[in-house]
Amino acid sequence: MALAEMVQEVFAADGVLARADVHFQPRAGQTDMAVAVARTIEAGGALVVEAGTGVGKTFSYLVPALLSGERVLLSTATKALQDQLFARDLPRLAQTLGLPVRMALLKGRASYLCLYRMELARQDVSAREPGVARVLAKVESWSHGTRSGDLAELTGLDERSPVIPLVTSTRENCLGSPCPRFRECHVHLARREALAADIVVINHHLFFADLAVRESGMAELLPSVRVVVFDEAHQINETGVQFLGLALSTGQLMDFGRDLLAVGLQHARGLADWTGLASLVDLSARDLRLTVGERRGGAKLRWTDEVPQGVAGDAWHAAIRGMAVACAQAQEALDTVSEMAPDFVRLYERGTELLARLAHFAGPGNPDAVRWIDVGAQLRLMESPLDIAEAMRTRLLASPAEPAGEDGWPEESAAGPGRAWIFTSATLGDDERLSWFTERAGLQDAEILRVASPFDYASQAALYVPRHLPSPADPAHSGMLAQWVAQAAEQLGGRTLVLTTTLKALRTIGDALGDRFAASGSLEVLVQGEWPKRRLMERFREGSEHGQRGCVLVASATFWEGFDVPGDALQLVVIDKLPFPPPGDPLVEARTQRIEESGGKAFKSYALPEAAVALKQGAGRLIRRESDHGILVVGDTRLVTMGYGKRLLAALPPMRRLESQQEFEAAVQALTRTSTTDRPWP
Repeated sequence: MALAEMVQEVFAADGVLARADVHFQPRAGQTDMAVAVARTIEAGGALVVEAGTGVGKTFSYLVPALLSGERVLLSTATKALQDQLFARDLPRLAQTLGLPVRMALLKGRASYLCLYRMELARQDVSAREPGVARVLAKVESWSHGTRSGDLAELTGLDERSPVIPLVTSTRENCLGSPCPRFRECHVHLARREALAADIVVINHHLFFADLAVRESGMAELLPSVRVVVFDEAHQINETGVQFLGLALSTGQLMDFGRDLLAVGLQHARGLADWTGLASLVDLSARDLRLTVGERRGGAKLRWTDEVPQGVAGDAWHAAIRGMAVACAQAQEALDTVSEMAPDFVRLYERGTELLARLAHFAGPGNPDAVRWIDVGAQLRLMESPLDIAEAMRTRLLASPAEPAGEDGWPEESAAGPGRAWIFTSATLGDDERLSWFTERAGLQDAEILRVASPFDYASQAALYVPRHLPSPADPAHSGMLAQWVAQAAEQLGGRTLVLTTTLKALRTIGDALGDRFAASGSLEVLVQGEWPKRRLMERFREGSEHGQRGCVLVASATFWEGFDVPGDALQLVVIDKLPFPPPGDPLVEARTQRIEESGGKAFKSYALPEAAVALKQGAGRLIRRESDHGILVVGDTRLVTMGYGKRLLAALPPMRRLESQQEFEAAVQALTRTSTTDRPWP
């Protein structure tokens, strides 16, 4: 029986899924997607599927992947979805289908405990701080019982904890096979399990990091896999450009200096001035950071000439030379002791790589790439391609699924179907060809399938644009929006998510709402950045349960997608402005310039599709289940006053329109009833 026919039987009304779960309901869209995936697996090639919220796309690719009997690589955008697939969806479905499948979970180095680094951490100066020492002791206690070494197992460990870089390795500082703890290495064991598994779950960062540096074990894994699935595929372009270019940070240099001091004092005390050498490296990194002056975190500086915009040339060149001198002096000292311990060999290699990158950034930029500076607590020198299209076409899509040759890359393909590539997400574009995604990913020749959401948006959701708000360019916009949100949220008893397009708006709206409810204490205002992301999500989902106050969450960036709050805990989503790409971003400027130089119109072919996709992602937070009801508010009158607003409205789910404040208030009143699952929606 053909794979497509087997898949149809599984999703049928009397199929195995229906027999295993009384709540299963056949959905035409889910079956259509699953059949398309099955056909692609059988024939090879690329399939791009935009599957609206509620389609059930996870099972649509998992069922044919499992039934195919092929080795499968599943890549997701987040470690949270990785964990969900590996721990819940895959085992449950494999059991339902009665298939004995070996599964493996593979994450990046920063997710795994490094036993050797944990031993070194005891000697680190920062480990003597009471808070750090307590967490380090907790990690050591957990290390004796863990099998996987995955830090996600360690409940309560803040993802921002300073302990994490102390107990994990990086590509730069990993010793590899000479490491004294190599046989017990959790990263090494995870890779061995992945190479032996039928289904391997990874994430996009790991995939593209390996494509760039071929370091994570994928060089051996990918050639042996015939089916590759990218879930949350809308993120692969921005993830890919991070890794397919070149980066150098002051943080890397400071880490090098810290490890130089620790290893030198441990293995060769007195044979070199390790303290002085490490201080020189650290000081040179700090000097480079100082050349850009006091700038807000997250700023990006254009770098089209010899030096970044707004930076004094003499100071910049002097700082680069200072870093090179510091690294070169460290190299001289390391060369004299390299045979004493493998740590010194690895440090020497790291110093060589740092010097090479310094030399690259001291010279002219690549004409086919864009160069810029990321400003934060550390400085990141960046150079990347504008998209991943060329790399996808030449290094991935063209490669056959065959055993690797001596160089680690696939040998020439034998007869038979080629590798099957599946790319899927709820949001991939706003036109029939999904050009926003396919053009940047080099997938113009892929088969395209769009599957609509099964939700009845006209009865479940409404859209409102407050006409009284000032223009988004008006400095008063965020403050006035916050006042309006406060009234609506108070009437709803919380249940409100405010998505902002900038960090400035995040702070303004968050502060205004915090001040508004500080006195009465009727609602709890949660603001991204004040707590770890996971804790914010958990508290917001709890809402007013167990006698707690209702919540308003003000968030930006990562909360626009991948944040799932079904039920009554979220009923009002407010988007402050139309999410056009930031004009000052160097990547945005370079992409705009490329379009204009080729005779195109950047606003129509770049800015507008970007805004449509982002708006669609933000709106997708509102309705997550068939029983959900809610209101989407866009605090930007351009959506209804400008001609391009029609294209943006068309990208949104077909919600009912609220035309006045009175209609909005009536809709809010309907949502304040006890249950949202059994009432008429006005």
